[in-house]
Amino acid sequence: MVRTPDRRQAVVYCVQTLAVAACYYAAGRLGLLRQLVVGDAVFTPIWPPTGVAVAALFIFGLRCWPGIALGALLVVLSLTSSLRLTVLGNIAGNTLAPVCAFLMLRKVGFRTALSRLRDGVALVFLGALAAMLISSTVGVGILVATGKLDWDGFWPVWLAWWVGDAMGVLLVTPALLLLSEARPAPDPGRWQEAVLLVVAACAIIPLATHSRMSLLYLIYPLLIWAALRFQLAGSVLCALVASVLATVAATDGSGPFAELTRTEVMIKLQLFNGSMALTALLLSAVITEQHNTRRSVELACQELVEVLEHLTAGEAPPGRPPPRPPVDGEGPPGQGEGRRGRPGSP
Repeated sequence: MVRTPDRRQAVVYCVQTLAVAACYYAAGRLGLLRQLVVGDAVFTPIWPPTGVAVAALFIFGLRCWPGIALGALLVVLSLTSSLRLTVLGNIAGNTLAPVCAFLMLRKVGFRTALSRLRDGVALVFLGALAAMLISSTVGVGILVATGKLDWDGFWPVWLAWWVGDAMGVLLVTPALLLLSEARPAPDPGRWQEAVLLVVAACAIIPLATHSRMSLLYLIYPLLIWAALRFQLAGSVLCALVASVLATVAATDGSGPFAELTRTEVMIKLQLFNGSMALTALLLSAVITEQHNTRRSVELACQELVEVLEHLTAGEAPPGRPPPRPPVDGEGPPGQGEGRRGRPGSP
């Protein structure tokens, strides 16, 4: 007979696993809406399921990996109805890569708040660039081994696959980690600035990503503004929106991506998405770290001022016992001991 707490834990675990699988599948279907062709292979410039998987591992723990595998299976089944060895290999690669990213990030003390520069650097180089080598190498290697891809097209397809998975981690994972943590809303006085930022983003980002005049650089001042004033919440959301709209323009062959070859579109898009993600993560991490350092210094100065005020008033500083008053016949503290230490003194 299973006890009630154990049964409740089993139900919670099943619900979490199914929720992770459902989110992975939904993210996969969204990613498949926009595709580019490189060589003989089709790839997605941003693959959101990798970001969902890494975020789920930090939210629910390592035990949710079956949900990632189940979600990857559902995505594959939506594309093909046959369960062959190649399909199982892709599922294993797409599951192993986020798990390795989670383990490496946890090994270096990664904090999900991304409040330190080292957290942003770790997410970029370990969680995205290093770990996603597994999924891209396994996936493209299977295509070559089964004869669906020639060796001549290995590196272009591998690079496109790797960058797409890495972009999912860089853009989607911080946004999901941000939503999973309860953060206070901006001060009432900053709502006007937030609204102004949203209006500016709605006007500048579509113009920059769909204009044939190559105005993508106009997004960077907007991204810096969002990072300076709203840290991670502003910069990551701004970078995510800009990357999504740029991906739409690239897949449609419009705006700055018009009249380019497929390879040129892929290179230009991924360079833009990568620079957006790197700028958003690292700049917001630096600013947040500086703000935290300033708060610590201000708190230390405030405590020092309180201690000096109590000492000036003749009171004991907070947390310290007051000095013992002298007993009748005793001098100030330390004076009686000196007199008793002299032999022959009256």
